[in-house]
Amino acid sequence: MCGRYELHTHPAALALAFGLDFPPAIRPRYNIAPTQDIPVIRLARSGARELAQMRWGLVPRWAKDPSIGARMINARAETVAEKPSFRIAFQRHRCLIPADGFYEWKPGPAGKQPIRVGMKDERPFAFAGLTERWLSPGGEVLDSCTIVTTTANALLATMHDRMPVIVAPSDYARWLDVASDADVTDLLAPYPADAMTWYPVSTRVNSVRHDDAALIEQVAEADATANADEPPPAADDKDIGDEEMPPEQTELF
Repeated sequence: MCGRYELHTHPAALALAFGLDFPPAIRPRYNIAPTQDIPVIRLARSGARELAQMRWGLVPRWAKDPSIGARMINARAETVAEKPSFRIAFQRHRCLIPADGFYEWKPGPAGKQPIRVGMKDERPFAFAGLTERWLSPGGEVLDSCTIVTTTANALLATMHDRMPVIVAPSDYARWLDVASDADVTDLLAPYPADAMTWYPVSTRVNSVRHDDAALIEQVAEADATANADEPPPAADDKDIGDEEMPPEQTELF
């Protein structure tokens, strides 16, 4: 599962890491949550990579209203090619979702301790994402996205049985290239545990009201319930995406 993450890399460094033509106009964010607008990297019509803002929580083009997106923040790698909610996006609308770290909640005797997970080399990385474009009856357009998840690697298995799919930089082009119809299912695997690290952070991250650099500072792993503003996010392990899909809307991309 991936339900909270952070991105604070300088825009110029982000452009360099992801092959963007110019630094994106984004600000550091330390507590990104579902249903918020988030930056995603996709291929433009020209074939160049571009950064766009999309709502986190995929709204299929056939949905009656956008509220379904709140239940579509993640898509399981094992079934993403089959589920009606995700299979067209998996075939046609893949994206990269840049991050510096993501949060998990480690079970403990005193409660759940928030943990920040990232790369050992502290470089930004990319979640495997899918996007869709929904058209309301009134003609309003909503671009939305979801993060693909897979089984947890050895580093994260003690916290959760799922983790986000992380795309290696050498595979960015493959993941984004939907025109070739190439098989990318081999990329939907747990990222190597020896390239990742984690440490405990403040329970302030439990509340989306907090969004500051102090959230990613390491703290002593102690009483997880002390000074917590609210409980940690509830885990959702359901294999969603089974909703019946009516005939496709007209192609919007």
